Amino acid sequence: MTTAGRKLRHIDACLHHAVEFAGVSTGFESVELPYNALTQTNLSAVDLSTHFLGTGLRAPVLIGAMTGGAELARTINRNLAGAAQELGVGMMLGSQRIMLGDDETASKAAVSFEVRDLAPDILLIGNIGLAQVSDTLTPMLAAALDRVGANAVAVHINPLQEAMQEAGDTDSTGSYDRLARLPANLDCPVIVKEVGHGIGAVAARRLRGMSIAAVDIAGAGGTSWARVEQLVRYGEVRFPAVADWGIPTARALVETSRELPDMPLIASGGIRSGMDAAKALAMGADAVALARPLLAPAIESQDAVVEFLGGFIEELRVCLYGSGVADLEGLRAIGVNG
Repeated sequence: MTTAGRKLRHIDACLHHAVEFAGVSTGFESVELPYNALTQTNLSAVDLSTHFLGTGLRAPVLIGAMTGGAELARTINRNLAGAAQELGVGMMLGSQRIMLGDDETASKAAVSFEVRDLAPDILLIGNIGLAQVSDTLTPMLAAALDRVGANAVAVHINPLQEAMQEAGDTDSTGSYDRLARLPANLDCPVIVKEVGHGIGAVAARRLRGMSIAAVDIAGAGGTSWARVEQLVRYGEVRFPAVADWGIPTARALVETSRELPDMPLIASGGIRSGMDAAKALAMGADAVALARPLLAPAIESQDAVVEFLGGFIEELRVCLYGSGVADLEGLRAIGVNG
C-alpha cells in the first residue's frame, strides 16, 4: 500500500469506525476544576492569549496532526489552516515523510501541506516520524519544513502504532541517539510527541538534557492508533488489549511535568471539550491539542472547523470565568483537585 493510500485508509477508519480507546479514559473525569460561585471576573474580558514557541496565540490551542500526501488531505489541511488563522490558534501538520522521497514524489506530496497562503500568521508545526530521523535525511527534512514555512517540527514517537502497521518501522535501535542529534542540525525548534499512547515518566526521563523545545504527551483516552492500524491492516481489531494500551492523558501530564519541570508541554489525547482543556492547563500544560473531532468538519469547510473550534474555545473561556480567574496564569495558580 502506498503512503498516500494508507493515509486515506486512516481517514476512512477515523470517520467511520470506533477508533477510540474502549477500556481506558483520559483520567480527566477524576480531576475537578475548582468552581467559584462568587467569581469577580468578567466573561467577556477573560484573556486566553499566550505565547508558545515564540508565536502569539489568541488561545492556548493547537490543531493536532492529522494527514497529508493526498488530495483529500489537501482539502482537510487548508480548511484547518484557514480556521487556525481566523481563530488565532496553532496547527500541526501530518507526517511529512512522503516529502522525503524523490523530487517528483516530494513535489507532488508537498501540495497537500502548503497552507501558508491561507495562514500567514499562525504557529505552523511540521511533522516527521522518529523512524525517519537520521543524519542522512536531515537535509531533506529541513527542505520539507522550509517549503511549507513551518516554525517548528514535531518528531512523533509511535512504536506501538508501527508494530500494528503493516510493514511498520519496528527497528528502534539507535533512535534515541539520532533524536538527540537532530536539534543541532535543524534551524528550528524540535518537539517530541507521542501519537496517542502517552509519554510517561520512563520516556520523559530519557528526554532530560536533550535540546528540545517542547513535549506533546499525547496520552491514552482518545484515538487509539494501535486500533486504527489494526482496522486498516486486518479489517478488524485482532488484539484489543494492545489497542487499549497506553498512559492516560492526565497521568502522562503529571508524570512528564514531574520529570521535566521546565519543559513546555502540550496536552493531547482525548481532549474533547473546553473543560478538558481547562483541567489540562490548570495541571500545567502550556497548550492543548485536538485532532479527530475536527476531521469531519475539516472535510466539510473552513466555517465548520471555526464553528466547532470556536465553541471549544468559548467553553474554555467559561471555565476560567466560573473558576474566578481572568487569564491562564490565574488558572494555573488555582490548579485542580484530585
